Amino acid sequence: MAETGRASLKRIAQQLGVSPATVSRVLNGLGRKYRISPKTEAAIRKLAQELNFSPNQLARGLRLKKTLTIGLLVPEIANPYFASIASNVVIETRKRHYSVLLCDSQEDTDAEIAEIESLRNRNVDGLVLCPVGRSAEHLRQFEKGALPVVLVDRYFPDLDLPFVASDNFAGAREATFHLLECGHRRIACLQGTHGTRPNDERVGGYRKALEEHRIAWDEGLLAGSSFDEQNGYVETKLLLRRRPDVTAIFACNNLIALGSLRALREEGRKVPDDISMICYDNPSYLDQLSPPLSAMAQRELEIGQIAVKLLFGWIESPEQRPKGGVLLSTRYVPRESVKRLRG
Repeated sequence: MAETGRASLKRIAQQLGVSPATVSRVLNGLGRKYRISPKTEAAIRKLAQELNFSPNQLARGLRLKKTLTIGLLVPEIANPYFASIASNVVIETRKRHYSVLLCDSQEDTDAEIAEIESLRNRNVDGLVLCPVGRSAEHLRQFEKGALPVVLVDRYFPDLDLPFVASDNFAGAREATFHLLECGHRRIACLQGTHGTRPNDERVGGYRKALEEHRIAWDEGLLAGSSFDEQNGYVETKLLLRRRPDVTAIFACNNLIALGSLRALREEGRKVPDDISMICYDNPSYLDQLSPPLSAMAQRELEIGQIAVKLLFGWIESPEQRPKGGVLLSTRYVPRESVKRLRG
């Protein structure tokens, strides 16, 4: 049976030689605010767990004038990349004894606006937002601090909100560079949602690599309009009829790559014998494909951790609002989907 009340706080405090106030602050997620050492925090949480003790959430929320919940809004939870980020955000938030309300905008800006309003009506203490990315106008209200909001993956350079994202330009440039180094010159790019930061930067990195290798720009090798599997399938079908001479494909995310692979299989084109492929994103199932697919891996663990740290830093110290953003490097994961051409 769980221990509750002042007696439990005092017991933890006595065993560890700290004050009951220190125990209370740690268990209420305020250790950082009061500059309690990580070592002391860890000891308190460990003993509280051993004693099966946790503070009453409702009473804690009333005392702190908070709901002890945050909102998490993603554009497509079915996408393994966003599912991984969501999982990491939940793990990090749970460590702070907060709950997470998860919403899915389904890549629709109107749905995103409605979900944000719903989360605000539930009085969440903050929001981790992976926006659709086409428009920022409905987010400008948060520049004035109406609610702590941290953007993830897709962000807007002219919007004064903290963000965490991958260096998409550099990652796409590196992916295209690997294909070029293997002798490919007719490299198609299957892009995602136009006007979103990740897509535009990935296309930019692709173009930059071609330019650096003095490959003339070919508009016919750029295709696509959304980050979903159907886009990859349809655009690959059309690409093979328009440009049957293509030797490699750079897919701007994992779902596009899946659709493209399905189309290639139906068209009798083998990877990598006939067409090589690298995709952006590195979900675990890529190892199970035949052949395993080479990819640019993003750092979902660190993205989730940093987003939560930024958000709770803002929640706990509103006067120290985080500024600017964090861009994380990507990593090339070579597998068996790229063929080196001769000559």
